[in-house]
Amino acid sequence: VQLVESGGGLVQPGGSLRLSCTASGFTFSTFTMRWYRQGPGKERELVASISGTGGITNIVPSVKGRFTISRDNAKNTVFLQMNSLKPEDTAMYYCNTVIWWGQGTQVTVSS
Repeated sequence: VQLVESGGGLVQPGGSLRLSCTASGFTFSTFTMRWYRQGPGKERELVASISGTGGITNIVPSVKGRFTISRDNAKNTVFLQMNSLKPEDTAMYYCNTVIWWGQGTQVTVSS
């Protein structure tokens, strides 16, 4: 199993980024996918999840209305669209399913 995140970077407050996680090694469409993040000095926290079909999504309150999770099962990819970014969104963002984790992609929100 391999999960590879991309799309992180440095963005100004109020900006947007779209993270991608491309999966391989398992039947992608049958697994719930999750995005986690870990900010400096903080514990890793769940940000969003999406069911295998994409029909059920959950977004944590701290980012609700700003972040959207989606997936393209034909491309084995899950996305995290992040809008209206704030400095407190600065973190390493990880893709996850079951016990498997990607290497993470850094998001830094700073002017």
